[in-house]
Amino acid sequence: MNTEFIEALEQENLNAIRRLPKADLHNHFVLGGSRNYLKEYTGRDIQPIKKPLQSMDEMHAWNSKNIGDYFNSPEGRRILIRATFEQAKEDGVSILEIGEDVWGLGKFFHGNIEELVDVFETTHKDIAPEIELRLQIGMSRHCDIAYLEDCLSNFWGCKAFYSIDLYGDELAQPIENFKSIYRRAKTEGLKLKAHVGEWGTADDVRRAVEYLELDEVQHGIAAVDDPSVVRFLADNHIRLNITPSSNYLLGRVKDLKSHPIADLYRNGVDVTINSDDVLIFDSDVSKEYLRLYQSGCLNAQELEDIRMNGLKKI
Repeated sequence: MNTEFIEALEQENLNAIRRLPKADLHNHFVLGGSRNYLKEYTGRDIQPIKKPLQSMDEMHAWNSKNIGDYFNSPEGRRILIRATFEQAKEDGVSILEIGEDVWGLGKFFHGNIEELVDVFETTHKDIAPEIELRLQIGMSRHCDIAYLEDCLSNFWGCKAFYSIDLYGDELAQPIENFKSIYRRAKTEGLKLKAHVGEWGTADDVRRAVEYLELDEVQHGIAAVDDPSVVRFLADNHIRLNITPSSNYLLGRVKDLKSHPIADLYRNGVDVTINSDDVLIFDSDVSKEYLRLYQSGCLNAQELEDIRMNGLKKI
């Protein structure tokens, strides 16, 4: 047992929390970077949202104002990648799972998979070589399956990637449509992940795990609404990579004290605590641990157990 982390929480000492290793397994690097680095490097002072949004239109408006097309170039993409490693280093993250969306290969890396991998790995070594980088392939639910398969043909066989993830509007198209992609990803040896149960239902979480044979679910908090799904996740050792402040500020939970992570953890589900989008939610991982402690959602020992669990491979 690491009493240092427990003491840091009990003393509400954010700097001490940051000095201890943590995993960030749910980080969208485009919005995952260091606010200080971006301000110093670009002069852009990107401010997070302060209160829960009323709609996704508000989030899109924030993106247009703060990100817009400013970083929409190969050089801009590289700035965002650097900013994410700077943020992880500042926050004491020891395992960082990030990656590029499949469409970004052609737009930002000249369709060259070696160039894409080299940018991430070189930046990693330059800024924070002590961090374990888990490089991820990202896909949007909004994309046509044939288009995704064509993009993915450039990624298959590249051993630099650790996992694959599916994100975007959960209602964009049925989860079953992605089954063939996930079967191929499994043969490639990738960890299988998908965003589900952030906006959908407990049944959506179970169906996604069963159809895609997922190892991990990004969010998955809707599972708490059905005890049978909670038992299913626990019995099958399915990890949920949860982002508390994001859930609150997007209106998915009423407050952090009542966040479903507590019930999921106490019922045996493998959960981790992550950032999602640091720039918009002011949600670096250390703050997430401290906020959950201060709200009374989880106690210090429970948070220590979750921290240590996140550092283990599944």
